[in-house]
Amino acid sequence: MELAIHAEGLRKRYGDHEALRGVDLAVPAGTVLGVLGPNGAGKTTTVRILATLLEPDAGTARVAGYDVVRDRRQVQRAIGLTGQYAAVDEQLTGAENLRMVGMLQRLSRSDARRRAAELLQRFRLTDAADRPAGTYSGGMRRRLDLAVSLVARPSVIFLDEPTTGLDPASRLDLWEMIREQVAAGVTVLLTTQYLEEADELADRIVVVDAGRVVAEGTSDELKRTVGGERLEVGLADPSQRAAASAALSRAVGALPLAADDGRVLSVPLGGGLHDIAEAAVALRADGVEVTDFAVRRPSLDDVFLSLTKSGDDPQEPPAEDHTRERTEERSAA
Repeated sequence: MELAIHAEGLRKRYGDHEALRGVDLAVPAGTVLGVLGPNGAGKTTTVRILATLLEPDAGTARVAGYDVVRDRRQVQRAIGLTGQYAAVDEQLTGAENLRMVGMLQRLSRSDARRRAAELLQRFRLTDAADRPAGTYSGGMRRRLDLAVSLVARPSVIFLDEPTTGLDPASRLDLWEMIREQVAAGVTVLLTTQYLEEADELADRIVVVDAGRVVAEGTSDELKRTVGGERLEVGLADPSQRAAASAALSRAVGALPLAADDGRVLSVPLGGGLHDIAEAAVALRADGVEVTDFAVRRPSLDDVFLSLTKSGDDPQEPPAEDHTRERTEERSAA
């Protein structure tokens, strides 16, 4: 199995704060790794090390076959990076932004112009090609930012919370464009706090908390770590909670949990459809009136909340710092 990204024991400290405490990652070529974690967990620091914007204090990492410290230039030529905020020049037009990056990547003037036209068409920006990027909508600017990261045809793309602040339609649009890149063989490392985004895009997911990887697997594997399906029953009358609890316990052999001031009871389902049918019969037999009766499967929200506990950490450098650094890296490439 060819690994496009391979990191072992990455550590990084800022003063007294240890942002990374031994992060290991293994991302097969042509796949999407989703990285989840609360603010300050170390996601952005990890991306910055893998993208050669920071050096680790300890550990090793290889991207596209190159060591991120010893082979910095080769890594830079092999990757694209899109941060949390669009890093385009607002005074330049969309076409000028793309041509400028092409020239920084040492494309000839005609090749840079050709590549810009190709990307503008692919990302549905042709009609706005000659407008200043500062006049673009949020969704258009994010599409342009992703296009900029693809000028040099990278084999690996780092997307650090790329859909932050986008409306639902623009997010779906960007998701489709990311899928197109993966279908073309590009490897993607995606950090996100939108859990449905990881569910939709990622082949595998790692959960990072307090600078460590605390869980890894497919979406389904991670969901199974927090338990199986549960039956949720909404009560029309909370005073019937005791009766409903007794009926459900008798039907499925487990003690229900109460939520929403006793208006909702939740009980694990060990027997599948049989338990659901028995619960319905028991509630009806005991005269319990329900407003809702639904099977709930674990979500990535459940995984996230069960595995993470750290909150905002002001000591991790903000993602806004990427803009200047990335421009410098492009110029040096």
